Amino acid sequence: MPHVITLRPIHEDAIALLRDTPGVTVETVMDLSEASLAAKLPTADALIVRTLRIDRPFLAHCPNLRILARHGVGYDIVDVAALTERNIPLTITPEANAVSVAEHALMMMLACARRLTDFNANLRAATPIWGAQPGLPTFDLQGKTVLVVGFGRIGTRVAKLCAAFGMNVLVRDPNVAKGSIRGLGFTPVDDAAEAAGQADIVTVHVPSGPATRNMIDASFFARMKPGAVFVNTARGTIVDQRALEATLRAGHLAAAGIDVFEEEPVETPISLLSVPNLIMTPHVAASTQEGLRRMAMDSAAAVLGCFAGTLDPDIVVNGEVLARRN
Repeated sequence: MPHVITLRPIHEDAIALLRDTPGVTVETVMDLSEASLAAKLPTADALIVRTLRIDRPFLAHCPNLRILARHGVGYDIVDVAALTERNIPLTITPEANAVSVAEHALMMMLACARRLTDFNANLRAATPIWGAQPGLPTFDLQGKTVLVVGFGRIGTRVAKLCAAFGMNVLVRDPNVAKGSIRGLGFTPVDDAAEAAGQADIVTVHVPSGPATRNMIDASFFARMKPGAVFVNTARGTIVDQRALEATLRAGHLAAAGIDVFEEEPVETPISLLSVPNLIMTPHVAASTQEGLRRMAMDSAAAVLGCFAGTLDPDIVVNGEVLARRN
């Protein structure tokens, strides 16, 4: 009888889907200590994981594992090679969080443009400060130019939302044909750093990996327009965090909004947290009620598809394992 373990809770509807499937049992493990995992993991035929790092020592406790379902899209904390060696598919939920993250990116843009956190803090002060202030200039999104770096499921949605606000949308993605970008009404660019000099806002939507690590660095920030805004809801490793902090403290950028950090979770204070013109959220862009349900349901469906021999290859990161099985 296949046994599914979810590491930390997932949406109750997904648990019900698994529990109601004949021949499948499901268990949620809250205690992620090494001792607890060593006791629980040997019973798992499938794991649904959210933020826990999955490496070789972890997998050594999983002799019966048939699938690892990532509750989300990024898999930079998973040792894919180790899974592939054992013929274990790694699945993601590529469509589930796209809307949520795209809306979060727009929220960051609006919050930076309208100095939301500053005005909120001023009004909450012991002596409330009322009305517009010369030291807190704001601006409209309409008529501004945004550079969308990465034109996948999230980037395309961000571009469409920006267009709905009346923005001029530039797109950089070497993996998407320029004609496809133009066909959607946007302007493709050949070099993100060069295009950054034209943009009032830069928003990043690329996956984490060796090719994208620190791709947004001091040189990139220096080429951005003075007074521009930077938004990152992708992965913290894409951005040189020290360069971002230095650029903001120097006043070159008006503001930035980030949902992700180089090292997560941020459990001890870092100097970035004290930058005044920075709006931060703790990697929650995808975690709306709807987004969490979609990710959980898609993860559960992947597990059941694996058990039934109907796993969708489009959601498998290491697709070569499916070829071996066939």
